[in-house]
Amino acid sequence: MSVFNSPPPNYSLEDIIKLVEDHYGFIVQITVLNSERDQNFLCATDKKKYVLKISNPDEDRAVLEMQNACMQYIKDHDPSLQVPLAFKEVKTIEYEGTSFFIRLVDYLPGQFLMNVDHHNDLLYELGSFLGRLRTAMNGFDHPAGHRDFPWDVANVDFIKEHKHFLNSKKGIVDNFINQYEQNVLPIVSKLRKVLIHNDGNDHNVLVNENGKINGIIDFGDMIYTFIACEPAVCMAYVALEKDDPLEAIAQVLKGFHEKFPLTHDELLSVIYLVCMRSCITVTMAAYRKQLFPDNKYISVTEDQAWDFLKKMQHEDLKKWSDKLVVYAES
Repeated sequence: MSVFNSPPPNYSLEDIIKLVEDHYGFIVQITVLNSERDQNFLCATDKKKYVLKISNPDEDRAVLEMQNACMQYIKDHDPSLQVPLAFKEVKTIEYEGTSFFIRLVDYLPGQFLMNVDHHNDLLYELGSFLGRLRTAMNGFDHPAGHRDFPWDVANVDFIKEHKHFLNSKKGIVDNFINQYEQNVLPIVSKLRKVLIHNDGNDHNVLVNENGKINGIIDFGDMIYTFIACEPAVCMAYVALEKDDPLEAIAQVLKGFHEKFPLTHDELLSVIYLVCMRSCITVTMAAYRKQLFPDNKYISVTEDQAWDFLKKMQHEDLKKWSDKLVVYAES
C-alpha cells in the first residue's frame, strides 16, 4: 500500500474538535479543507487560525518531519516568504485501530492564485517567487526526499506502469514519453538535482491584500529531482485553459530564471518536463478515480490537462524549447 492507493482518514468534525482540544489545548471552530490523499481542517480560535493536517495512514513520518524542517529552513533564510510553520512536532494518534500522524501548522492569510486573474505581470511574479523559494531552499537536504515518488517528473515509471488506465488516450501520453526520452535523457547528466517543493500550482500559491504573491503551502510532494522541475511543474498548471500557453509559461520561466538562473541545458529541457507533468496528472487521476470515485479533488485539473496535451501533441516541442530559451535569456 502507498498514500496513493490507501484510503484517506475519515474524521468527523466532532472528532476533530475533541482531537485538537485533547492534543493542543485549543477550543476551535472547524472548517473542512480540500485534500487529495490526507484530511485537512481549518481550526479557528478566538485569536488565531491553524490548519490541522491528518496524514494518510501510509504516510512516512520522516516525510512529514522533512516538510516541517524545510519550512523552518525557508523561514530562517528568507523571512519574507510566507510558509506554514509547524506549531509542534509530528504527533501519532490512534483512530478505530489505525495509526495516523497529525500536525498543526500556521494558517496563512490571503487568497489563492487560482482566484486571481493570471495576467502576464503576475505570471512573471509567480516565476520570480519560485526562484526566490529555490534560493531560500539552497543547502537544504533530507533523506526522506530521496524517494521513489509518482509526482517526480524525472521518473516516468509510474506513467508507464499505469497508463493502461487511460484506455484509448494512452497513445497521447506515449508520444510525450518518447519525446522526453529522446530529448531529456541524453542530457540528464547535465541537469542539476536538489530537493524542490514540486507543487507550485495556483491552488497552493497565495496572493496578499496588495495583490502580491507572498506565500506557498503544501510541501507534501517534495522530492529530490531536477531543479528545472520547479518552474516546469508550475508552468504545467499555468498552461491550462490558456489560448496561448507559450506566452503564459514563458513569463513564469523568465521570472524564475532571473531570480535563480538555469543552465542552457536546463532551459532546453523545461517544455518536455512541463508536458510530462501533465501526463502524470492525467495518469494519476485515471488511476485514483477507480479507487476513490467520490473524491472529486483527485480530478480537479484532469480535463484541462488533457486539453493541453491534445494541443501540444500537434506542436513542435523543439521549437517551443528554443523559443523559451530565447525568451528566458533575453
